[in-house]
Amino acid sequence: MKKFLIVGLGNIGAEYVNTRHNIGFKIVDYVASKHAVSFETAKLGAVTEFSIKGRKLILLKPNTYMNLSGKAVQYWMQKENIAKENVLVITDDLNLAFGTIRIKAKGTDGGHNGLKNIQLILNTSEYPRFRFGISDEFKKGQQVDYVLGEWNDTEKEKLPERFEIAKQIVESFALAGLNETMNNFNGK
Repeated sequence: MKKFLIVGLGNIGAEYVNTRHNIGFKIVDYVASKHAVSFETAKLGAVTEFSIKGRKLILLKPNTYMNLSGKAVQYWMQKENIAKENVLVITDDLNLAFGTIRIKAKGTDGGHNGLKNIQLILNTSEYPRFRFGISDEFKKGQQVDYVLGEWNDTEKEKLPERFEIAKQIVESFALAGLNETMNNFNGK
């Protein structure tokens, strides 16, 4: 059975649960709920899995904090023997308007500390990533407060629809492949 590692980036702790920076956690939580599976605490993260049409998807929420996410990603890739092209890292992106989706096969860390650490630990920037736009509507010097802030009412209203699209992206990645997923979902 072909295996895929779907990594939602975020920070552990109640104070971070509904923050913009935790969109990766929220997306994998949504996918897990729609497939009726629950996360369990395991080495370096919370993990769950399900199968869909002969594919096994392992969902991971690293518990290493955002800036050390690479350690958890590397451990689960090795433990489950998953190639980097079958890993999808889901993260927030300040450079994209709220809810905008950008899926890429490789790329820079874009200043994102979670991606920076994954690149450092894996020694490559060539792994698929799914960036979810959180926009950059903050005043100079307010980036940390904004990223670690909670969604505003307008964003909260739109999140359920964005989560459903995100679930479709995760499933498409495993079933149709990266290129088709990029063609079908980028910019939506």
